[in-house]
Amino acid sequence: MDFLRPASWEEALAAKAEHPTAVPIAGGTDVMVEINFDHRRPDHLLDLSRVGDLYEWETGEETVRLGASVPYTKIIENLRAELPGLALAAHTVASPQIRNRGGVGGNLGTASPAGDAHPALLAAGAEIEAESVRGTRLIPVDEFYTGVKRNALAPDELIRSVRVKKADGPQQYSKVGTRNAMVIAVCAFGLALHPRTRTVRTGIGSAAPTPVRAKAAEEFLAAALEEGGFWDNGRIITPSVAKRFADLCAAACNPIDDVRGTADYRRHAVGVMARRTLTWAWESYRCTAAGTEGAA
Repeated sequence: MDFLRPASWEEALAAKAEHPTAVPIAGGTDVMVEINFDHRRPDHLLDLSRVGDLYEWETGEETVRLGASVPYTKIIENLRAELPGLALAAHTVASPQIRNRGGVGGNLGTASPAGDAHPALLAAGAEIEAESVRGTRLIPVDEFYTGVKRNALAPDELIRSVRVKKADGPQQYSKVGTRNAMVIAVCAFGLALHPRTRTVRTGIGSAAPTPVRAKAAEEFLAAALEEGGFWDNGRIITPSVAKRFADLCAAACNPIDDVRGTADYRRHAVGVMARRTLTWAWESYRCTAAGTEGAA
């Protein structure tokens, strides 16, 4: 196994163009596990740890541009207000040591359906900035996952950053695991309310071959909130609406039975998480809306 260690982004792109099968490694929290268990034995490892701009982020007026290697700890410490759903997801990642090393780019590159960041990125409507010596393109997160541990990157492309719109409403994240820390998700759920557009987005992890959205549930809830005037009157969402939303989220799953949980359990748990995160997010919206009216 050859070890490539570029000192700049340009060198990294050139190395990837010359060795398209080279496996990028930055934090190493996913790749090294696969290598140690002999699940992967690439001809080349492409070490990106010396590429400094991958560890930086920019907060614009509407969007955060998050370098692919920004550690989860930095997201928790610095971007909780702008990216609350992703910050909540980052809290659930493994241990402090892993959170200090791992980043969203690695989660995306591995594309495991159990990756903790995926539900939050789907709910927020992120875009992945992919680059090669041929140029740069933005891949909507909905189009990024193409199969089990497969993504839409071309062989010569690397993930440079993730672009996420700053939250315009409450976001929530929930994860079920066999213990409280250092655990792969049995299933996970992300929810984002977008009051500006009066829309809802979801993200489901570890309950289908790829991370998925519950689009029918999103459309139902957005319509129910609009028809009932909930966005304007701030009333508590009725139990029947919450239950229907939860049922539709569970129906969006296509899980398997494995050592961590059964398919039936995963569907049930996703429904429970959907109802709970909706309750938490809507209560936050109601409190914010009440505070805004009081200030006015």
